Amino acid sequence: MGFFDNIKNFKNKLDQVESSVYSGKQSLLEVYERNAKLEAEIALRTKELDRANRQMLTLQHIWDMMNSSKPLSSVLNAIVNSLQGDLGYMFSFIVKQMDDDNGTYLQVVASSGEDSKVKISNKFLQYFNCDLSDYRMQFPDIKELKDAVANNTIYKSRDLLSLVCGFVPAFRKDRVASFLQEVNIKSYILVPLTSKQVHFGSLLVFSSREDTSDSELNFLSLFAKQIELAITIADLFQAVKEQAVTDSMTGLYNRRYFEEFIKKEAVRSNRQGQKFTVIGLDLDHLKQINDVYGHNYGDIAIKAIAEVLKSNARSIDVAARMGGEEFNLILPGVDSAGGLVAAERIRKAIEAVELDKIGHITASLGVATYLEHSEDIEELLELTDQAMYESKRNGRNRVTVAKPAYETSWQEVAINTFIDILSKHRIPLDETTSMMFIKKLQEMNINNEKLYQVADALVSTYNPDHAQGAVKNKVQIASLLAKRFDLPKEDIDKLKIAVLLYDIGNTMLPKEILRKTEPLTEEDKMSIKQHPIIGAREILKPISNIVDIIPIIEKHHENWNGTGYPGQISGENIPIESQIILIIDSYFALLEKRPYREALSKDEALKVIEEEADKKWSERLAKEFIAIVRNDLE
Repeated sequence: MGFFDNIKNFKNKLDQVESSVYSGKQSLLEVYERNAKLEAEIALRTKELDRANRQMLTLQHIWDMMNSSKPLSSVLNAIVNSLQGDLGYMFSFIVKQMDDDNGTYLQVVASSGEDSKVKISNKFLQYFNCDLSDYRMQFPDIKELKDAVANNTIYKSRDLLSLVCGFVPAFRKDRVASFLQEVNIKSYILVPLTSKQVHFGSLLVFSSREDTSDSELNFLSLFAKQIELAITIADLFQAVKEQAVTDSMTGLYNRRYFEEFIKKEAVRSNRQGQKFTVIGLDLDHLKQINDVYGHNYGDIAIKAIAEVLKSNARSIDVAARMGGEEFNLILPGVDSAGGLVAAERIRKAIEAVELDKIGHITASLGVATYLEHSEDIEELLELTDQAMYESKRNGRNRVTVAKPAYETSWQEVAINTFIDILSKHRIPLDETTSMMFIKKLQEMNINNEKLYQVADALVSTYNPDHAQGAVKNKVQIASLLAKRFDLPKEDIDKLKIAVLLYDIGNTMLPKEILRKTEPLTEEDKMSIKQHPIIGAREILKPISNIVDIIPIIEKHHENWNGTGYPGQISGENIPIESQIILIIDSYFALLEKRPYREALSKDEALKVIEEEADKKWSERLAKEFIAIVRNDLE
């Protein structure tokens, strides 16, 4: 082979090597490119997964809020904050259409509150010397926006200038443009919101990105549906909460809320040494209005009283309907002098009301002040009631300021009576138990709650089926009934003591009689019929300071038709205080389990009370009792 052939062969081999190297290089480039594409795809999928995860967390956050029973305002603020915190939007807020005497307008009801929002708010303040929520905004006159709301569809745009100036036309466009440029907001998304198929408002989301992906819009659509569900649930929670603390007829707070509030106010008052005043109010002649014009007009009169209280109360005052035609108003930080002025203003406002057919109405008012007339809540309310009923007895349509509690109150008389009974062993109670009760009574400050607890415990020693708290309920009902029959304060105080003491004679009865399951013998019945006499004469008569109470207790088993015991007296010959004790005692006995029957429900017991009208008690007493138990105590 010649020289040139060798050169040619060598060149061919070199070409082959070069071709192989080039081919390998191409393969390496292809691998590199494939890896680069794969890495980019992985990064994209990771980013999408991260966004999806944040979206799921946001939706979970809304679900948590929906199950929290928080107020609607808290739910909405949490929603807009979750958009900003989890999804990276710069700012978001919810606007809702409002109406007042000056027309319709838009109001910001929730806005995001993270750091970026603070920066935007500070910039907004610098540019416009206000916060956006301070404005009565208008809906922008932008056709696409209006169509989106009308059709309940999402709308996105980069035309932020038209949006902001549309919300607040008073803003200068050049200032708005400078503001948007400085905070770097480049686009917005409007998401219409509905609740119960009615337009609720709009969610507006602001972003530093110009473009919005389809997946982002799909998420916001799903997000809007969760917001709408959250709004519906929050509204339901709020409605249930309001129903629980408000009176359905008047819209005022109910007795339950009032009793909770006054306890908190007393704690605050004690801590700060600041007085508060309670005004008690009772509509005059409601029975006459009902009898002459019908109960619908009685309800109209009650609602008129409520409107007067609403219009005359400060934002920190608490007005409540206590039941029937009775109302209470708490005035925090007001002494008796200020309370008298406020009560007189309310009285005059009520007197000025003129209703169709009824004409003018009036009310009787009582005023008592915490830390001035009493330092005990229950006693304060009793003093308020006493002052109010003093106004009624003195001619109605007037205001009476309570007198401070007497040094010897009805509670003190009751405590001393219990101590006397126990210390002199007038009832068959063992020494250890008697001394325990005496010690509690001697250490007791004049406090209704503790007195009731001791009375409950004492009754439970011979009646294991006695319900704790029953004594307090009995005294409360007795007091309300006594006021319905216009009893003076002194007689009401005697009745309260009698309620605490009337059943004391049962301690002298053999326990086998009280727990007997078979029919009672004539001897058993005679023993039971003697218990009011035993209680009144043998146990209580030696105690001089309750002499006036003994006749009430002696006759508390006399029936209206004369079939009771021990004297078989009837009708008006029975003291009203004794009649009140009988109906209360009978009702609570029906609620208790007995060896020979199960406990009755409230409705079943009230049906028995109604059936016994004109037999065991008068029809009027039965009617008033049922009204109090059904309305005033609920």
